[in-house]
Amino acid sequence: MFPSIDPKKMQSMMKQMGIAQEEIDANRVIIECEDKNIVIENPSVIKIKMQGQSNFQISGDINEISSSADENSEIAEDLKIAEDIKTIIEKTGCSEEEAKQALKEADGDLAEAILSLS
Repeated sequence: MFPSIDPKKMQSMMKQMGIAQEEIDANRVIIECEDKNIVIENPSVIKIKMQGQSNFQISGDINEISSSADENSEIAEDLKIAEDIKTIIEKTGCSEEEAKQALKEADGDLAEAILSLS
């Protein structure tokens, strides 16, 4: 940014202005879009906090992967099943394995699975 300024002095100046930087150790960054996913491998991630806002600066090896509607609906279904299992455990106090089995036997019907374990 400023070639003649020592990096330590730059950090000190930024701190005086209320700007804090933090390096985040990340293996991969994925940005999910409607029609594609942007995957950044071997990223360098810097979190910058300024005036109560957090911003991220990311650089690395960028790949774009097209995302199909089927894949998105499959992910949504997996999330719904995970939520249903959590709900069954909360309502009945059963184990995760028992909740999965009850949901499977009830063909995904949450109410029926809960009733079968109650």
